[in-house]
Amino acid sequence: MPDYTLYYWSVPFRGQFVRAVLAWAGKEWREAGDEEIGKLMKRPVEDMPVPFMGPPLLIDHVNDFAIAEMPAIVLYLGETLERMPAAVPLRALMMKIVNDANDVIDELTLQGGQSMWTDAKWRAFVPRLEKWMSFWEETGRRHGLTEEAGFLLGGREPGIADVVTATLWMTMAERFTEIASIFDRAAPLTSSLARRVAAIPALASLAERARHDYGDTYCGGQIEIALRKVADR
Repeated sequence: MPDYTLYYWSVPFRGQFVRAVLAWAGKEWREAGDEEIGKLMKRPVEDMPVPFMGPPLLIDHVNDFAIAEMPAIVLYLGETLERMPAAVPLRALMMKIVNDANDVIDELTLQGGQSMWTDAKWRAFVPRLEKWMSFWEETGRRHGLTEEAGFLLGGREPGIADVVTATLWMTMAERFTEIASIFDRAAPLTSSLARRVAAIPALASLAERARHDYGDTYCGGQIEIALRKVADR
């Protein structure tokens, strides 16, 4: 039995960050599947592995521990797999990047489909999306990132911040042509970094598996249908 079970829907979206960190660290995990997730969510809170409203949820069978919420899961994996930056300021920056990524996908899906995209809403949002991209660009620039080399927080090899960066932007850019164009134009350093990190064999294999398992699906449902009308042209 794998060391971990991941509860996340059959789409890449938020759960893909957890999958990416596990794959990058060379870990195996079991995907619980949509039916099992639905049953778990209906349990009384006192019968849940950890109180949670919705996936992702990760169970670490070796340490008999369960944790929900994407940033908390990434923090847990970073600590237990000894993949966190050594310096406290860089650890804090890493977690800022993880939380920023979580915020970006919330905004991209209008807080999980609380409303739906229109052309007018999308045009008004594009400058904000570009500003989000500029956060990655400036963070990388401050740590020596160039189009040819370097990593988001410096160092000699990729870290969790780079894995999260590649997962966020490449999963999105590969599925939405307009976002890919905006990304290349607004954040060329980050675009180059994301492509280099996404080419790491474990992450490339994960992306290929996502294509096989989920096709072009990103977040699913009506919100994806609305998003494709404005960002896949």
